[in-house]
Amino acid sequence: MTQWDTPAEALASASSATLHEAAGRRGALPSVIGPAFAGARLAGPAFPVASPPGDNLWIHRAVYAAEPGDVLVVDVGGGTEFGYWGEILSTAALARGLAGLVISGGVRDRDALADLGLPVFATGLCIRGTGKDFDAVGSLGERVRIGEVFIERGDLVVGDADGVVVIPRADAEAVVKAGAERDAKEAALMRRIRAGERTLDLYGWQ
Repeated sequence: MTQWDTPAEALASASSATLHEAAGRRGALPSVIGPAFAGARLAGPAFPVASPPGDNLWIHRAVYAAEPGDVLVVDVGGGTEFGYWGEILSTAALARGLAGLVISGGVRDRDALADLGLPVFATGLCIRGTGKDFDAVGSLGERVRIGEVFIERGDLVVGDADGVVVIPRADAEAVVKAGAERDAKEAALMRRIRAGERTLDLYGWQ
């Protein structure tokens, strides 16, 4: 469930790169994590998941433990070369009203994922199958780390064509507001650049 109060229109226009800059260049997930299909974009509160490498049972569990509107953020412990998610899990996530998936491993069924439309961000595509070990240890809703970023339940997750950023829930409103102000300033700068002014002069780098 959302733990910050940010207008939907502000989230709709917020970009991952702008929010990263507005947050003091914090929160960027590894650049290898990107959209599984063109046009994928997500914004919502994080539901962290720790999954054993090569096993997706905890991911199935997460679909039913998360709240509608949540973004599953899954750390697979370095086991990137597996297809943890596909058409079946996207169908289940849509039925549950989830907002999307960010995973530090692979996914499969790209064409089906695109047709379904649930935003999915992953390290890449991989057809290698996963297991279901009922004795394997994982976690739901507890803090995980992906790259240099720690993700807590309720943190703001934004993903687009450029990548994924995670903003701590306590900072989300302020960062989204700062991001909107940054976009407005850049729009004004671009109008001046189109009119013939130089970036070197506008930024004082001459």
